[in-house]
Amino acid sequence: MTGDRETYRRGLVADKYRLARALHHAGDWQERVRTGLLAENADTVFGSAHDFTRLRTMDDYRAAVPLRTYADYEPWIDRAAAGEPGILTAEEPRLFFTTSGSTGARKRVPVTSRFLTTTYLPFFRAAMGVPAEYFPEVITRPAATLNLRHDRLARPATTGSGRHSLGPSQADMGRAFGVALREPGGDAPWAELPVPVDDSAYLDKLYLRVRMAAEHDVRCVIGHNPALIAMLPVLLAQWWPRLLRDLHDGTYLGAPGGTPNPSRAAELERQAAYAGRPTPAVIWPRIRLLYCWASGVASLYLPRLRELYGTGVTVLPTPAAASEGPVGVPLDRHPTAGPLAVSTALYEFVEAGHDIRADSPTLLHHELEAGRDYHVVFSHIGGLYRYVLGDLVHVVDHVHGVPRVEYAGRNTLSDAAGERLREFHLVRALRATALRAGLDIGNATCRVEPGTGTPGYAVAAALHPEPLPGELPALAQALDRELGRLSHGYRAARARGALAAPVVRPVAPEAFARHWHRRVAAGMRPPEVKDQILQPDPAAWKLLLGE
Repeated sequence: MTGDRETYRRGLVADKYRLARALHHAGDWQERVRTGLLAENADTVFGSAHDFTRLRTMDDYRAAVPLRTYADYEPWIDRAAAGEPGILTAEEPRLFFTTSGSTGARKRVPVTSRFLTTTYLPFFRAAMGVPAEYFPEVITRPAATLNLRHDRLARPATTGSGRHSLGPSQADMGRAFGVALREPGGDAPWAELPVPVDDSAYLDKLYLRVRMAAEHDVRCVIGHNPALIAMLPVLLAQWWPRLLRDLHDGTYLGAPGGTPNPSRAAELERQAAYAGRPTPAVIWPRIRLLYCWASGVASLYLPRLRELYGTGVTVLPTPAAASEGPVGVPLDRHPTAGPLAVSTALYEFVEAGHDIRADSPTLLHHELEAGRDYHVVFSHIGGLYRYVLGDLVHVVDHVHGVPRVEYAGRNTLSDAAGERLREFHLVRALRATALRAGLDIGNATCRVEPGTGTPGYAVAAALHPEPLPGELPALAQALDRELGRLSHGYRAARARGALAAPVVRPVAPEAFARHWHRRVAAGMRPPEVKDQILQPDPAAWKLLLGE
C-alpha cells in the first residue's frame, strides 16, 4: 500500500509539470479547448440553438453565445437534472456538483466523464502536485493529513433522475467514474466515522474526526476555505473537556468503541496548560503545512492565525476555482496565486470596473495586465459556455506569458452613493491601514449604514492589540484615505458629500465565532461557511456588534 501511495504521489507531481508545460503553448491549448467543446457538444440542445457547427473563430463564438450567469443556465441544468438527454452535453451527467450557496441558492453543476477527464481531473491532480512535491508525506501517509472539508455522506441528495447531487469534496470519484482521485487525508483513519452520526450533525462529525486525529501525528491541515482553519482553534477550546474525556475513556461523543488512552489525555492536558490554551500546535506539534485559500479576506488574518498551528508552518494556496470549473492553479510555492489552467478551460475576462452584460466585450488571457482585476468568464466541455463565474481575480504577474492570478473576491458591488466598491477594495484598504497602524486583523466585515442621513461605511473588526479609544478615529481616517486612493468612485462620492466618513467598530474575536456557529446552525456545512467582507444580513451585523 505504501508503494501504491508513492506511485500516486509521483503521478500528481508529473501532472503538475504537465500543466506547467502547457503554459508554453497557451494559445494553442486555448484554441484546442474551444474547438473541442464545440465539436463534442454540437448536437446538444444548447449547441443546436447556438449553431456550434458553424462557429469557426473566437469572434464567431463570441457573437453566437452571449455571456450568461448561473440564473441564465438554470433552466437548461434543471432539464438535464430531470434526466432529459443531450441538453448541455453530449454525454449524460453522472452526478451534479453543488456549490455552497453562501451568496444565494445552491447551484448544481453537471459532471460528465469528459468534463472529469479533460477539465476537473487535470486541474485537481496538478494542484495536488504542489503539496505532493514539497510535502510528500501529506500524500504517502494517510494519518499525516487532517482534511477538514472531507465529509462523505451516508445519504447524498439526488436529482429528479436519481443522480447524486453533492459537493466535490463529498463525491467518491473512484466509485462514480473509476478514476484515481484521492484528496490528501481522504483515506485517513477518521475518513470513516467510528459511531453513527446523522448527515446533518455537522459539528458532531467534525468533532469526531478531530477527536480521532488527536491520537495521531498530523503534519498537514487542509481547509480550502480558510474560515474553517480559523475556526479550528476556537472549536478546540469549546470541545476541550469533552475531547480529553473521550480520549481518556476510549469513547466517541461518550459512546464506547475505542481504546482508552489516559496517557494521551494527560499529555494533552499538560501541554495545553503549559501553552495557556489548547491549540492545533499543542495537539500536533509537528504540523508543517496549511493548505487553503490565501488571498481575499484570509490575507488579513492568516499571518497571525498561522502562529496557532506552530512555528515554521507553511501556507500553500489552494487553486482559484469553483464547483463550476478551474481558474488559476498554483504550480510552485507562490504564496497566493497560480497561472490559468489553460489546457482545461477557455478563459475570457472583463475589466473589474465594468458591470457584465450579455454582450460585454471580453479580453483573452494574453491581453490581461499585471496589477489589474478582472471578472472571470470560462467555457468548458462540461456544458458551461461563456459562463460568468461571479468571482474576480487579480493578476499578480505572468508565467511564460500566462497570467498568474489570485482570488480577489466575489463580484458583489456595494454602491450606496456611486462609490462602486468591490470586495477587493475593502480588503486591500483594511490590510494597508492595519499594517500602517501596527495592528493585526483577526477578521472583519463591512456594512453601509445611514448615519445622520448620509450613508457611510462601518467596519466591524477584531483587532489585535486592542486599540486605544483615541486610535480609532485615526484608524478610520486612514481607511478613508486608502479607500479613496483605491477607488475613484469612492473618492468622488466623498468629495461631493454623498458618502459619510467610515467608522471602525472594534469587536471581540468571539463575535465572528458566534456568527460562524449561527450560520452552521442555520444549515450550512462547516466547509461552506465563508468569510463575508460585505455583510448582507442585518441580524448578523447586530450579533457581531453585540447589540
